[in-house]
Parts: sequence; structure tokens; C-alpha cells
Amino acid sequence: MEVRVENLTKAFPGTVAVNNVSLTFQSGKLSGLLGPSGCGKSTTLFLIAGLHEPTSGKIYFGDEDVTDVPPEKRGIGLVFQNYALYPHMTVEKNILFPLQNMKVPKDEALDRAYEMAKLVQIENLMKRKPAELSGGQQQRVAIARALVKHPRILLLDEPLSNLDARLRLEMRQEIKRIQQEVGITTIFVTHDQEEAMSICDEIIVMDRGNIMQVDQPQKLYTNPNSLFVAKFLGNPPINVTEAVVKDKKVLVNDAVVDTVDLPDQPVHFAFRPEDVLLYDDGPLQTEIQMVEHIGRDTMIICQINGTQVRGIIDSEIEVSAGQTVRFGFKKNRYFLFSKATGERLR
Repeated sequence: MEVRVENLTKAFPGTVAVNNVSLTFQSGKLSGLLGPSGCGKSTTLFLIAGLHEPTSGKIYFGDEDVTDVPPEKRGIGLVFQNYALYPHMTVEKNILFPLQNMKVPKDEALDRAYEMAKLVQIENLMKRKPAELSGGQQQRVAIARALVKHPRILLLDEPLSNLDARLRLEMRQEIKRIQQEVGITTIFVTHDQEEAMSICDEIIVMDRGNIMQVDQPQKLYTNPNSLFVAKFLGNPPINVTEAVVKDKKVLVNDAVVDTVDLPDQPVHFAFRPEDVLLYDDGPLQTEIQMVEHIGRDTMIICQINGTQVRGIIDSEIEVSAGQTVRFGFKKNRYFLFSKATGERLR
């Protein structure tokens, strides 16, 4: 089911958490709301869930206006980051609980509970209590409980933030598998860009209540529309230094990096570490400060314009700290952003 919000605003005393947002979440897709703490992503999710009332704007599930519909009647499944399981109940009873509230007949409720338990691979844990489960297992119970109601929409609020690194990796793959098997429209809130990039069909990047960019994960990475988006995505992060455009030339440290059809202006010059190329007549020269060997690759750390930058090169290239090197970039693999607005220029 498609979810649509139109001119959605939520103001709290002293702040606007969601600022006139219009968005469409595609039916059957897993969409990620991504951004730093306080950007409005969880507030947007809670507005869709009905846990917050909008200051203004509309929310639609398909063609139905649900703006004033209470949460329990919207047909949503909601999973919180702290799982919110009942500690005194077994896994089975936790999953059954929403069906009992819906007055589903006992035999049908049990069938549905075990069907969901099998989907999330916890059917052998049904008689245990939450305290006897790992974090990942508890999260599976929470997902099963959300799905057992056969909701129209699945909403996940930072569902992996309480797990350790190994479990986060395992559970994000499981969430993608479950979502694809069920085919349910899912909205996933996270501040972890790697998490969002790995499982989402599309990502909505937010900052201070505003939508910065919406696109498929890889397109966001390779084609950011602003310095904010470019800096938020990528690990190691994108390198950013100062440059100028003068007489159609891009100058970094007075070295000509490229020619562009732009008016004279100061700019932010940005490039990703993996797009660095070492070669004898590269336009930029620097001294390597540190070398880190990271498996199949080598990371070099140096400075341009007094700014620390990183480059990832093939591990077969022999380099050492103190060595002077020249470098450039893979074809067209750098960005220029306006110093005034942060907008992408090239």
C-alpha cells in the first residue's frame, strides 16, 4: 500500500520538527528515513503511525485520508528500538497479544502466531520469556508481533540500534528478507547510513525537519545534490577542501584540477577516498602522513590546504609515511559545491 504525506508539519514549542514535508512511500518497498539525531525522521514516522498529531498537512494510506484516524485503526505494525516486549509473557503470548485484543479466534490466532514465528525463525523459542533471549531474538519477536496483525504498513524506529555490530549485520539482512517475503510497505528510521544503504529500496535524507534528497541508495552516494548529503553518506567520509573556480578552471592550492563551465567563485571541492589515483603527473602534490593497511586496500592520509584527506589505493602499490606523491581522480569523480548554499554545482 502506498503511503503519502502532503505538506506535513509538526511544531513543538521552540522548534519545527517536520517542516512542510511532502513524500510518497512506494507500495511494497522498504524506504529509509535517514539523518542525524534531531532531524525529524522519528517524528515523521510517529506522525504516520498516529502517535503524534500533525500541526498541519495530510497523511494518506492509499486513497484513504488517515490524518485523524487513531493509531489502532490505521492498520500499522510498529517496532521500537527497545523491542517493548512484555517480560512476564512467553514469546508465544507476546506474539498472540495483539490478536487477543482484536478478538481473533484462539485457533486462528495460534496458527498466525506460529506462521509469523516461522517467518522470523524463532519457532523453537515460543515457550521462552524475553529475558532468556538475545537482543537479536527479541527483535525478531517484536517484528513477528508487529506482522501477526497483518498490518497494511510496517514501521521500524531505529530497530537495530541496541544490537552489537555482528547482530546488527545479521538482523538488517533478516529485515530485508522478511520484508521481501511479506511484500509489505515498510518505513525504516535510522541514523546509520551503512544500514540504510544496505537494505533500503530508497532513502529519504532529512536535516532539521526538511527533505534534503530522495533516491536509490547508490544514486544518493554517487550523485548527491548537496554538501550535506555528500558528507552524510560514505565511510570513510568524503574529503572536502577549499578551491576556487577562476577563468573556467578549478584551482586547488593554485593547481589546475579541471576545467568547468562555471562563473568565478569560491567552492567546496569534494572527492571520495576510493576515487583517488596516484600517478606521476597528477595535478595535486602532497606528503603522505600515515599509511593504514586495510586488507585488500591501503589507506593513505595526507593534507591539502591544511585539511586532512584520505585516499584508498590498491594494496599492491608500495607507499610509506613521509613520501611525496602526486595524485588525481578517476574520470569525473569529484564534486563542486557552492560555498554560499552547499548546493551541488558539478
